[in-house]
Amino acid sequence: MRLLHPWLLLLVIPALAAGAAALLLSAGAKLSLPAGERLRARAPSLRARAARAAPPVLLALALCLIAAALARPQKTVKFAGGEGEGIDIMLSIDSSLSMKAVDFKPTRVDAAKATARRFVQGRAQDRIGLTTFGGAPLLLCPPTLDYDALLGRLDELDAGMTRADGTALGDGLASAVARLKDSNAKSKVIILLSDGRANTGVVDPLTAAKAAASYGIKVYAIGVASKGESSMTIDDPRYGRVTVPVTDDLDEELLSEIARLTDGKAYRAQDGGELRNIFAAIDRMEKSKVALPKIAAVGDLNQWPLAAALVLLLLESALSAGPLLRWP
Repeated sequence: MRLLHPWLLLLVIPALAAGAAALLLSAGAKLSLPAGERLRARAPSLRARAARAAPPVLLALALCLIAAALARPQKTVKFAGGEGEGIDIMLSIDSSLSMKAVDFKPTRVDAAKATARRFVQGRAQDRIGLTTFGGAPLLLCPPTLDYDALLGRLDELDAGMTRADGTALGDGLASAVARLKDSNAKSKVIILLSDGRANTGVVDPLTAAKAAASYGIKVYAIGVASKGESSMTIDDPRYGRVTVPVTDDLDEELLSEIARLTDGKAYRAQDGGELRNIFAAIDRMEKSKVALPKIAAVGDLNQWPLAAALVLLLLESALSAGPLLRWP
């Protein structure tokens, strides 16, 4: 324990002086009565003298406790530093309309979100961020250790949320690179997840991959689509909710080239089980040691002397106004 303002303990001296003065005044107080001579001959009992001294003593103790509270007693808990595991990771997840396909249960985007959630919950000391892309990129969460905030934004991710048609894979990758390029982490990783091919956007996917490589960012490219035709449900303005076919349009060659340029790895998942296994493999591969700082947690303890002072003041007031009423 430490005192933030120890010099304020000097206030104990006037507090004790005030209590002593009040005690002397109470001891010298007299009340003239017709039978005063007879009463004066009888010495007050020990109990009576203690009762008379109680209010000034309680007041002095309360003032001392207030002085102690003003000195700000604090409890300090130190946590030792050391070596830990930690990297900077950006999740870049496709949210084009085709991610509503039901070859993954319940849909591709839902399977991706559930797997990403388990991946985040399995990390402890990594800064993780989230971007999404359909026909345009969208930052949902910058790299952070606040996993609750990150998971909240992950829950909001949905197919079609960028309100732009197409798959701007290059823009999505470039957006993730922009969030990691200035990081001083020893290892920087992008997990790029898509179910199609780049068909819109400003940045060419391979240009974005070369930019990632120049900043030392590794890209794990994951294709999520079963081979063959699938289907998805859409809301048609004319026919209402209808089921439409989804063709297999995954550009595996592009994903493989992105991974090669960045010294990463490319995968294809055809169901939720394979997707979970891929994330588990990435989780095992991406571990790096970082120095953990020494942390000191400080908590104020002044509420305890203040509470005790309040109790003593209430007791002193009750005694003075009741059985030990003081007359002028």
